[in-house]
Amino acid sequence: MRHLLAAVLIALATLPALAVTPDEMLEDPALEARARDLSTGIRCLVCRSESIDESNADLARDLRVLVRERILAGDTDEEIEAYLVSRYGEYVLLRPDTSGANLLLWAAGPLALLAGLGVSVFYIRRQRGYDGAGATHFSAAERRRLDELTEGEQDRH
Repeated sequence: MRHLLAAVLIALATLPALAVTPDEMLEDPALEARARDLSTGIRCLVCRSESIDESNADLARDLRVLVRERILAGDTDEEIEAYLVSRYGEYVLLRPDTSGANLLLWAAGPLALLAGLGVSVFYIRRQRGYDGAGATHFSAAERRRLDELTEGEQDRH
């Protein structure tokens, strides 16, 4: 039973590798490795959560072939990505760059978290009457009542 389970897990682990068919592969192992590396960073526009290297969709196959054609034509990785972005937009990249307008998108989550924490701390301190120096502010009536209650305590010490 354990051997069957191990065999199934191994078969499932290799499924993404089955997306690239032998007729797509380049003969030069170095160029094929470059194509596979580039394909892992390009989003399948049909599946949306997979790279074209993992997807079995027809569009993913077409994009894998396109990447290999551009590699054989002598394009650099940056030129290939720029070409795909010009055709499909930045959404095609699984790892968009962190400059320009994208920097605001990358920073929005952490900034919102910090702002929420700041508002929470301010609100909690304000509700408790805490001034940050350890002192609590009492009204005049509260101060008189506190003095009455602690008057007997001071006499004993």
